[in-house]
Amino acid sequence: MALLDEKAAGVYIISVTPFTDAGEIDFPSVDRMVEFYLERGATGLTILGMMGEAPKLSVAESVGFARHVVGRVAGRVPVVVGVSSPGFAAMGELAKAVMDGGAAGVMVAPGGALRTDDAVLRYCGQVAETLGGIPWVLQDFPQSTNVFISPGVIRRVVDADPSCVMLKHEDWPGLAKISVLRDMTDMRRISILVGNGGVFLPEELRRGADGAMTGFAFPEMMSGVYAAHLAGDEARASDIFDAYLPLARYEQQPGPGLAVRKYILHKRGAIASPAQRRPVATITAREIAEVEFLLARQETRLREIGALPQRHEDEGSWALPRPARGQAPGPYLF
Repeated sequence: MALLDEKAAGVYIISVTPFTDAGEIDFPSVDRMVEFYLERGATGLTILGMMGEAPKLSVAESVGFARHVVGRVAGRVPVVVGVSSPGFAAMGELAKAVMDGGAAGVMVAPGGALRTDDAVLRYCGQVAETLGGIPWVLQDFPQSTNVFISPGVIRRVVDADPSCVMLKHEDWPGLAKISVLRDMTDMRRISILVGNGGVFLPEELRRGADGAMTGFAFPEMMSGVYAAHLAGDEARASDIFDAYLPLARYEQQPGPGLAVRKYILHKRGAIASPAQRRPVATITAREIAEVEFLLARQETRLREIGALPQRHEDEGSWALPRPARGQAPGPYLF
């Protein structure tokens, strides 16, 4: 597999890490999950991200998981591995191990103690030195890291280090930031893939993003929107997006978001268990009811616009029992 470069585009799914109910990595589910993502249009996989429970894995587990995913992918798409760490030695060790195992590149999120532009620049310089030429993704996610990276600082990072080939853009609101970066004609062009569950994807693509790097439990939303955008059919892209948006928004909640995502992936057959490692944000009965309601409405809307994939029938209907004619819906006691 070729190394990650500035031309990367499409849908790089942020993968969950499947666990058994006992808390061990579930490798049979890893295999099933990889095929699930690829069958639904993923052009790349990103593992051990923030929603991949990376801090809950040992270095040995992280390396084993990464090598297993790379082996299962077997060169079909690039695999990017999150290597963020409080220490540069651990970051370098993990990055070297996963690259030796066949990864296409790595992703780094700045540490939370960086409060000035100079501090961010020094940090990114140390990242570049630590990685030693490994192609890397700069994750710009201030809602999580509390580190704000201005467009001017991003340009200086990119200009200083040719191995920084991609920005994972998760600033919010961030549409103007994409425009500013794309309008910098004197900046080396890098790939921009967007996160935040894809909840601004059509607008972000029109602003100049190259695709999505996020983990919404319906990868076909991102791949469908991206394909319609490439074809110049923005109305179709918006129709597909609108059908999935309520659930994407719900899954994006801080706190229960990962539990919701794993619940849906389990329900869809991608993973055997929705289990997380501790600390765990569980999904409540009320949240399950809300998810099921959104799934039913999503299915109805996809049928209306003719965008329900054929394989969906094999996964079983998402629909809740429909009321008889003239009967009030519910009760949905959320």
